[in-house]
Amino acid sequence: MKARLIQIAAVLLVALLPGFAQADRLAQLFENLARPGETGWQDTEDEIWDIWSRSGSPAMDLLLERGRTALEAGDTTGAIEHFTALVDHAPDFAEGWNARATAYFMAGLYGPSLADIRRTLVLEPRHFGALSGLGLILEETGQAGAALQVYRKVIEINPHRADVSEAIERLEKDAGGRAA
Repeated sequence: MKARLIQIAAVLLVALLPGFAQADRLAQLFENLARPGETGWQDTEDEIWDIWSRSGSPAMDLLLERGRTALEAGDTTGAIEHFTALVDHAPDFAEGWNARATAYFMAGLYGPSLADIRRTLVLEPRHFGALSGLGLILEETGQAGAALQVYRKVIEINPHRADVSEAIERLEKDAGGRAA
């Protein structure tokens, strides 16, 4: 009985090790990315996106790829269908939710996009892409103060996002120097 329990524990450990290694790698990457003077920041950001894009299942990765391809082709309906299948089958895969949030946003469906952004951030609070999308929706719906707070959070995580820095400058200027 004891040998069987040890065997089961060993199998579980082997199954969990890739997830722990991935979490450690992400922590290291985010630490590097947060440095404003980081010269290799683009490679670091790309590696984060690469890790975020791996679900651990070839079938789910294919759904992500097909959804992204549909989105690039301007087929938001097809993209939403692929991403919905993805989140239905892999509900703990943050990038599936983020991808569908993007598709909903591009389709002009801000409510569903916000719901998916919320789920993305529950699963991956450092998701600067989802936070950027949240800031954009807040800004477009007239919530400049809230957008500014979100954009500042993005810059804490990833200070290399020129588009977000520009949005902060624009919103601070529009606020006329008032603290937002």
